[in-house]
Amino acid sequence: MRILNDIGLLFIGIGMLFFISGTIGLLRFPDIYTRLHAMTKADNVGLGLLVLGLSCQADSWQTVARLIFIWILVLIASSASCHLVARSALQKNIQPWSRP
Repeated sequence: MRILNDIGLLFIGIGMLFFISGTIGLLRFPDIYTRLHAMTKADNVGLGLLVLGLSCQADSWQTVARLIFIWILVLIASSASCHLVARSALQKNIQPWSRP
């Protein structure tokens, strides 16, 4: 059981690194489209790794099922909100960044 706990902590740590890289991408990327890409991709993978890590430490299969269900809901909400923000930016004629 100790090994499973350590594996769970490893996945949680890697997931947190994905969240940090997504935050850095949000702060460093030049336009809204690349920022959206950084946030949705890094957050979805980071949350997946966190769910995997927490699933290793869960007491029952019901808890694991709830965690996976929450992750699926966040995946759906993230893609829908990203699409809406990008569509709104296109409607306001915000052009994607290009090198000068």
